[in-house]
Amino acid sequence: MKVSRMLLASALVSLLPLAGAQTLIKFSDPKLPFSFSYPQGWVGIDFKDDTNGVSLLSAKTKPASLVRLLFASKAGRAVNLATEYQNFESGVKTSGATLKLLSSKAASYGGVTGQEREYTLTIKEGQLRLRVWYGNGAKNIYSFQLTDTPARYAAASATFSKILNSVRF
Repeated sequence: MKVSRMLLASALVSLLPLAGAQTLIKFSDPKLPFSFSYPQGWVGIDFKDDTNGVSLLSAKTKPASLVRLLFASKAGRAVNLATEYQNFESGVKTSGATLKLLSSKAASYGGVTGQEREYTLTIKEGQLRLRVWYGNGAKNIYSFQLTDTPARYAAASATFSKILNSVRF
C-alpha cells in the first residue's frame, strides 16, 4: 500500500464541511472481498495508485472527508500487524510529514480482528487527523483509513465508525 500517494490524496481532499446524518447505502462488488455501507451523497474517487479497494469522499469539493477501504493479498505469508504499522509510519516519515500516535487499540470489524490507531499528521499545508485500522483476514490484509481536518475529525470519525460497523467479509 503506497503511503506517499495516500498522504498526497489525503492532503488534497481533507481540508473541508462533513455531511450531516445521512442514510447509509449498501455497496458490494464482486471484485471486493467485503461489502459495506456508506453515507448517501458520498462519491467514489480513483487515485490511480494501484491499490485494491474503494476510496470515498464526503463531497466533490474541499473540504471533504476521505475514507479508503483497501486490501492486499497475503499470498500465503504470515502478517504481523505491528510490522505493518511500522512500515506505514516509516513511509509517512520518508515523505517528509510528521506523524504523532494518539491512540492504539485492538478492534474487530466484520469478524476480522485487527489493530486501530489514531494519528495527527503534520504536512506543510497544515495538520490532518488519521484513523487507521489494519485487519488480518484469512486471505487478505485490510487497511481501512479515515483522513480529515482536526476540526471535522470527531464527526468524521463517528461516520467512519458507522461504515466500519457495516463491513461484512
